[in-house]
Amino acid sequence: MTKKILFLGAAPSQIPPIKYAKSQGYYVITCDYLPENPGHELADEYHNVSTTDKDAVLELAKKLEIDGIVAYASDPAAPTAAYVAEKMRLPGNPYDSVLILARKDLFRAFLKDNGFNVPKSESFYSLVDAKVWLDKISVPAFIKPVDSSGSKGVTEIHDKNQLEDAFNYALNFSREKKVVVEEKIVKQGYQVAGDGFIVDGELAFRCWADEHFDKLCNGLVPIGQTFPTSHEKNLLDEAHKETQRLLDLLGMKTGALNFDFLFSQDGKFYFLELGPRNGGCLIPEVIRYATGIDLIQATVDAALGLDCSYVQQKHVSGFWSSYMVHSLQDGIFDKLEISERAPKMIVEQNIYVSKNDEVKQYSGSNDTLGMMILKYPSMNVMLDMIDNMEHDIRVIANS
Repeated sequence: MTKKILFLGAAPSQIPPIKYAKSQGYYVITCDYLPENPGHELADEYHNVSTTDKDAVLELAKKLEIDGIVAYASDPAAPTAAYVAEKMRLPGNPYDSVLILARKDLFRAFLKDNGFNVPKSESFYSLVDAKVWLDKISVPAFIKPVDSSGSKGVTEIHDKNQLEDAFNYALNFSREKKVVVEEKIVKQGYQVAGDGFIVDGELAFRCWADEHFDKLCNGLVPIGQTFPTSHEKNLLDEAHKETQRLLDLLGMKTGALNFDFLFSQDGKFYFLELGPRNGGCLIPEVIRYATGIDLIQATVDAALGLDCSYVQQKHVSGFWSSYMVHSLQDGIFDKLEISERAPKMIVEQNIYVSKNDEVKQYSGSNDTLGMMILKYPSMNVMLDMIDNMEHDIRVIANS
């Protein structure tokens, strides 16, 4: 019997696992509420069901008698996948645990209750209550929705008078209509991103990267990740140990993880997020180039309960990054200006915009105009280039 696999979402970033599943001869079903998403064209069948409506997805999954379910690179859909897998006894992780990882408020509370280092953080439905809390932790502080992805709805405030606008902005991106107010931890070096993979309850593989932001526009939305990370081994060993402790506490058994963490100036490890899913921003694709480990394949294999013992720790070979092409201003797209040295470093590129398309200043992953994978001759060139990418790759937009 041909295996049936249900993919929650079919956006451009979710196409790679769909293509892999098709290449293996599986029967591919996609669902979301966006029929124009390109992944649906690759599927054997599509259903217009929201990926966050867990009971509707469960009903569909039972009717179709699926063998596996995947929420690739999607925080909002991850709890739905876990819920369906748990109800249908398919490979997956405990629903309650995935929900904790996918919701910022639940995650912070869990970390605090279990003795992890955690920023002072509380979540609120009400602006009045949020103001009382901000008086306790002061500024700078981060204001963010409890349940959005791709850095959407996040603001860093430096004045208490900025809270109301930031709170209302975050509410626009929250399904729960709840907002996190959190102290800012002063970090050493770069924030760390990257992906990992759990096999039989063990963090069998992790590939960490320095995360980069554009100082010329929204400094809170990642523009790329550079592999390998520049942090010292002793700090990374601590991150691995604390991740394994968290996975053990949550009873996580299988599948992909997307990391966001930092080290404070005194060397303490802080989780920012641990997404129970693959990263966006081409992170799995860069990892495949850099290590030879294919987390796209592993995600589909794990969802079907197949052997994933081939996922083993490997060092990064070379210097690699993803890069999100973006505009520094609102306007009409004219062209992409690329320096003389950049083309020989660009390994892959996919540009979504055409001349005269409207573009917006980069404020969330939804404003990405294209994606690239680059390979650099050295760590120094890589870090210098991506931190000053306006000199090498620049969107020209007319106002």
